[in-house]
Amino acid sequence: MLKKPLNFSAWLLDPLQETKSTLEEEYSEVDFPTLTNDHHLPVPVPDVPSSPCTEFPVDWSIKTRILFTSSQPFTWAEHLKAQEEAQGFAQHCRATEVNLPQSIQEPKLSTELRCAFQQSLIYWLHPSLPWLQLFPRIGADRKIAGKANPWSHDEELQQVLMSEWSVSFTSLYNLLKAKLCPYFYVCTYQFTVLFRAAGLAGSDGITAVISPTTRGLREAMRNEGIEFSLPFIEETRNRKQRSSETNLEAEVAKNSEVGKHTEDEEEQGVSDDEESFSWLEEMGVQDKIKKPAAISIKLCKEKHEVQMDHKPESLALVRGINAFTLLNFLINCKSLVASAGPQAGLPPTLLSPVAFRGATMQTLKARSINVKTQVHSSYKDIFSLEIMGPVMPHSLHSLTMLLTSAQKGAFSAVLYTHEPTAVFNTSLDMERILHKETLCTDLTRCGLHPKTLDQLAGISALGKSSIRFLEMKDYAYTWKS
Repeated sequence: MLKKPLNFSAWLLDPLQETKSTLEEEYSEVDFPTLTNDHHLPVPVPDVPSSPCTEFPVDWSIKTRILFTSSQPFTWAEHLKAQEEAQGFAQHCRATEVNLPQSIQEPKLSTELRCAFQQSLIYWLHPSLPWLQLFPRIGADRKIAGKANPWSHDEELQQVLMSEWSVSFTSLYNLLKAKLCPYFYVCTYQFTVLFRAAGLAGSDGITAVISPTTRGLREAMRNEGIEFSLPFIEETRNRKQRSSETNLEAEVAKNSEVGKHTEDEEEQGVSDDEESFSWLEEMGVQDKIKKPAAISIKLCKEKHEVQMDHKPESLALVRGINAFTLLNFLINCKSLVASAGPQAGLPPTLLSPVAFRGATMQTLKARSINVKTQVHSSYKDIFSLEIMGPVMPHSLHSLTMLLTSAQKGAFSAVLYTHEPTAVFNTSLDMERILHKETLCTDLTRCGLHPKTLDQLAGISALGKSSIRFLEMKDYAYTWKS
């Protein structure tokens, strides 16, 4: 981790303008739907923040980059000693629970803090191909293009890769079912799947959310006997139904008032309808007018569903035993892997907070940056800590807990979201929602800190959006989505 002191006054106006050429080279080739091509511009956030709170809502999206800023230096995150790194790895593998004091007077001298920082940066990945960036996968063709991929035209090698991937995927699901893994992501070149253990997101059973989906994928899932719901589409239908019922009630009330006058109008309306078709009989073509085919009626009914294809609103929710059926479906689904292009033959990326069979330990990239900004006639020091993803929900929460102690309850963060995963924050309409205490009882061995687990057990309040800006003042959070 390198410390790079910079000195320019415009930094405060644009807190993400640092070492521009290096980061442009690293990020500019991957485009996200709502981000600009210049990843150093701040993400636009609403003007109205949340009310101060001791905890921020769970955010199930994956972050590609986070920039923390504070008036206190981040020197404690620099140049970890070999022993501190090793201790951090050991603490992660042993799921050691670290509880820091509310405020650390000398963070740089706190070995416990530095080891916990290393512990919070670890995640697990499969497959691991060091010369390829395996996250994000959606929209990553330009980043992968030109890199060595000997499996693209070698079917035997593709089968080996998929066989190993299937073993790793099954291992992850078994850990999830046993509540030894809290959640994991399956990142394909077309869609992302988030599997969550029973007890998370307010559910008493395993859930899997898929986004974005297409009519073809949904039909294939139905053909395999996978039962799923489309929360956004069903919500729209329910809203329309409620609106229709309200209008009907109003119409009934109106009809009861006008009485006979309404009946006369209806009779006149029927007469008009009969007259409107009489010209067809006069021409002798009434028998040639065909009723709509069954397939046309079906397509008409599915029109709204098809319009949602490739959009966040196409999110599909799978629950309970159907999640296992989904596992088998994905393992055998040929369209899961690209057949052409830079990602041809490359299995989906598996991301997990805990170790699983065939996984490789990875660490998030972190570096501190010190800058000076001009305030009136003097210069003020601003300190920042940059974390580069994939930052999963548990990592975000762990890092904020560390910063609360190290930065004395005062810091802010700009967060960059992998946009296809923002929709995972949708609150699911669960049939049974239990209390957090009941939900978390069996998840204590999943490797997460109890406070992090408590947050993930809650129901998301972010909807289709994600946290873009997070700030702590006097140990209280505000955020913007």
